[in-house]
Amino acid sequence: MAKRSAEEMRSEMVGAAEGEAKMEILKESSVESHPYAFHVSGPRNVSSPNWRDLINSSWKDANYKRTVMACFVQAVYLLEIDRQENRTEENALAPKWLIPFKYKLVETLNDERDGSIFGAILEWDRSAALADFVLMRPSGAPRAVVALRGTLLKSQTMRRDIEDDLRFLAWESLKGSVRFNAALKALKSIANKYGSNNVCVVGHSLGAGFALQVGKALAKEGIHIEAHLFNPPSVSLAMSFRNIGEKAGFAWKRFKSSMLSSNTDTETSCHENMPSFRIGLKQWAPHLYINNSDYICCSYTDQDNDLQDKHADKENAKPANGHFAGAKLFLSSNKGKQKFLEAHGLEQWWSDNLELQMAISNSKLITQQLKSLYTIPASQLTQAKRQ
Repeated sequence: MAKRSAEEMRSEMVGAAEGEAKMEILKESSVESHPYAFHVSGPRNVSSPNWRDLINSSWKDANYKRTVMACFVQAVYLLEIDRQENRTEENALAPKWLIPFKYKLVETLNDERDGSIFGAILEWDRSAALADFVLMRPSGAPRAVVALRGTLLKSQTMRRDIEDDLRFLAWESLKGSVRFNAALKALKSIANKYGSNNVCVVGHSLGAGFALQVGKALAKEGIHIEAHLFNPPSVSLAMSFRNIGEKAGFAWKRFKSSMLSSNTDTETSCHENMPSFRIGLKQWAPHLYINNSDYICCSYTDQDNDLQDKHADKENAKPANGHFAGAKLFLSSNKGKQKFLEAHGLEQWWSDNLELQMAISNSKLITQQLKSLYTIPASQLTQAKRQ
């Protein structure tokens, strides 16, 4: 009887072990078949760094860098999804989007209000690179990257994401957000640690909005960080009101010019057209990736008509006073109208058949957002001299 009981116990233990093994296999297979798994939806023709990169770095290829940066943002989306779905290190999705490029997660950026992950600090993984005989970081590969995700429509983070979306829609600024301060602190910290030339900030959608404004804040301090912005938001009520105000201002000037005397005209125009002067800073030029079928970011391709009229015969021309604020715009040249989710999606930016073209350099919206980095009104200069 005792012998039979022992056999039954042994059989139960074997059965339990087999059951656990089957569960592990099922978990692994579910991860392998997950639509967000790197080998399922990630880039197809991107190689990992190898010893050849020491001679001719893949990072010098703009397409390669764009692809990797997009993958880094995808990893941040998946960090939050892994957190919500209680995934462990064994079945997490996010790390697979970093490993092929020899980068590792150093720190997550969490929203203190709900604990959600909205960003991450990534660093070059030297030990992983050495294991594949990559003795040093390839030329052009950043030492560290701050990656920021966009809106994630899942219950645990959706509320805070939409709050920041509405913040931008209302004021065209994200500075009042908890996430802005956290991202700025993180980016400034690693820039001080590794040097601004060795650091990048990258974001998609709302995350691109944060990346742009955080990068701009550092640029005002003379810290220029390479920035890659995918589908950055461009639609806001503030911008709409500004455009209405500009049109009203133009109409008012026309009215005054027709009604007032020539002397008054001269005095008024001298005051209103007072020139700006360039601050002695190197120009900061973020990389913007835009899809015209995406109504959230398409306003970045609206031309600055004033600059276009003055310099129609000059390619990439700058105003004579030299304070034009620019960026590197890359426009998706996919033919035909796309659905919004496809046009706004992150996946397009690592697609094998993606075709890009350099967009106009004199974007009205970019000029509005960045020109304050390099110019101060002459009236302020005059006031400062009097003091």
